[in-house]
Amino acid sequence: MNYIPLYVILPLLAGVIIPIVGRKVKFIPALLTNLVLLFLTILTVLFILKGDFFMVYKVGGWGIIKGIPVGIFLVVDALSRLVLLIVNLIGLCAGLYSISYIKKFTGEEKYFALFSLMIAGMNGVVISGDLFNIFVFLEIAAIASYALVAFGIRKEELEASFKYQVLGGISSMMILLGIGITYWAFSTLNIADVSSLLRSRNPGRIVFFIQALFLMGFGLKAALVPFHSWLPDAHSSAPSPISAMLSGVLIKAIGMYVILRLFFNMFPVSYKTSLIITLIGALSMIIGVFLAIGQWDIKRLLAYHSISQMGYVVTGIGAGLLLISKGQDLSLAAFAILGGIFHLYNHAIFKGLLFLTAGSVEHRTGLRDMRQIGGLGQKMHLTTTSSLAASMAIAGIPPFNGFFSKLIIIIALLKAHYYMLSFFAVLVSVITLSSFLKLQRYTFFEKLKQDWQQIKESPFWMTSSMLFMAMLCLVTSALIIPGIRERFLSPAVKALMELGRYSLNVLGQ
Repeated sequence: MNYIPLYVILPLLAGVIIPIVGRKVKFIPALLTNLVLLFLTILTVLFILKGDFFMVYKVGGWGIIKGIPVGIFLVVDALSRLVLLIVNLIGLCAGLYSISYIKKFTGEEKYFALFSLMIAGMNGVVISGDLFNIFVFLEIAAIASYALVAFGIRKEELEASFKYQVLGGISSMMILLGIGITYWAFSTLNIADVSSLLRSRNPGRIVFFIQALFLMGFGLKAALVPFHSWLPDAHSSAPSPISAMLSGVLIKAIGMYVILRLFFNMFPVSYKTSLIITLIGALSMIIGVFLAIGQWDIKRLLAYHSISQMGYVVTGIGAGLLLISKGQDLSLAAFAILGGIFHLYNHAIFKGLLFLTAGSVEHRTGLRDMRQIGGLGQKMHLTTTSSLAASMAIAGIPPFNGFFSKLIIIIALLKAHYYMLSFFAVLVSVITLSSFLKLQRYTFFEKLKQDWQQIKESPFWMTSSMLFMAMLCLVTSALIIPGIRERFLSPAVKALMELGRYSLNVLGQ
């Protein structure tokens, strides 16, 4: 049996059933959402443990007719399995956290219905084998996220959602224009088919124009500089579990993942495009951290650091692309890409956790300004421990997972003689550490203020989710160990490095 459609069918069904049943049976929305996410997480882990294999599902049985892929192809390879694990695992943690968190809002069934639709959209983007269905699922995820950002219906939330929608609409317009020109140029939207056609003909200038449209469109979804302006408002205004999903998952699933898929597995690798991607990554890494350092609002500080940490990912991936485009050491290119993918996975965990701990603080104090809080470490021990673990991970302090992925990226940059990039990578890590020392000091380790003398730890579901993710910040460091790395990360690198493999596996030609 082919299980690929379940990644979309189950959360879509949950999104339809929850508004109907949820009003009458109050526990159904949270229970159904989390059961779906638990099942999909377990299914993805089993896929990963099965080893490096390729799965294709042809919707309706429509496959290849006279050499033309006329049907809708759903594809799962090593890279998509890793991103599916990110989406559903972090989604499960955010969903469990939401059981307690969402009680301060009304319309619990609406929240979980939108949450399920967002999951369905992200999963759909990851498994889609053609550009049009990527766009369809992207819009499902994006529209659900617009509503979730504004879920509290306060002025700042509505304003942030409006800004997010406007820039999201511009992004979608660029992507749709790129899809239209792709179909005009190649008469197909199947990623593998376009890749096969590009290998057999001279790409021409039209391909660079399509690449520019997709890089701007999906770069805006991934909140890369200079397309980042929507992120600080949207991520800081949303309910905290949604902030964790937006920053830890959404910008990866509908932004970074598609960039990886298209620029490795569809378009031919070129030096000019690789250089642009690397420069965008470096600018995101540097500008994001300098915008973050002066923030006193906890969630805005975390939002700006999302821009910076995605810059690390893109810098590592871009360095690998540059080495491939110049025909240089491919093993070094694979090493740089490994660092980028490892940091993509790590960032989902520690940044998701940081937003959950910020939500725990806001849940008990009603505040996000660090200067007004202080001393919570004496009362909220589990939240403090979780926040400290995530802060050390994002700052790259061993033995937490962020240290190892950053180290791989920096070593790869040094070996490739990109000394300036490696210098900035180290500098940004130092500034990141200073940001999170500030967060820990002012929020948890200052003298306890009189206002917080009677404060209590957050409820069970919130603290259990945070502690589980804090544990992951340590446990996923084990992915650096060769035997484990070959099982989880190396197949994803291989899926990108073997440029024609995707097309061959999908089309058989």
